[in-house]
Amino acid sequence: MSSEKEKSMVDVLPLTFLVHLLAIPAIVMVLLWSIHFRGGLSWNSSNKSLIFNIHPVLMLIGIIITGGEAIISYKALPFKKKMKKMIHLVLHATALILGIIGIYAVFKFHNEMGIVNLYSLHSWLGIGVIVLYGIQWIFGFVMFIYYHGVNSSLKSSTLHLHVKMGLFVYVLAVATASLGFLEKLTFMQTSGLPKHGSEAILVNFTAIITIFYAASVVFSAVSSSSTTPHH
Repeated sequence: MSSEKEKSMVDVLPLTFLVHLLAIPAIVMVLLWSIHFRGGLSWNSSNKSLIFNIHPVLMLIGIIITGGEAIISYKALPFKKKMKKMIHLVLHATALILGIIGIYAVFKFHNEMGIVNLYSLHSWLGIGVIVLYGIQWIFGFVMFIYYHGVNSSLKSSTLHLHVKMGLFVYVLAVATASLGFLEKLTFMQTSGLPKHGSEAILVNFTAIITIFYAASVVFSAVSSSSTTPHH
């Protein structure tokens, strides 16, 4: 039993390392884009684009990166189950808070620029993701942290649903982020940004790294050791 468990740890460990490794360039690239190419970040500025820049930074670092770390926390951290459960919960809460602030930033940008809200597929999916993410977090907190009266069989069955739903929401978040990169890049190119310029290339590579990061998270989550009960 012990050797089988160690084998599953070996199977998943390289994937968790890959997740951490890909997180670094993803964060660096979105910050480079927002600060170097787009002028920086600001809640209040005469240059309203600085308000918008907060959106991609917080959504990527929050929902995608921190959310991904939360998903693999059970396999990446060498702590006891109770500690990993709390880390999982806190990381998801952090991701959710950053995501809400990121969405608020884009609404603030639209309102101050007189741009209509929620007109694109990206924005519709974004609202859906944040709502589902919140529901997932509340469900997980109530079922696996707060309410101790749940019998083990019910907890086990709901755990599988919770895990699958969590992965669905995460994949949907990555798809929404990809649409966001495409939408913003299309707007910029329509306004004169060179299609093969350094900024356009950076945005595309940021999206690609984000997708590879998310793929590593998902593969880690469905690896052999995922059969071990998490909660």
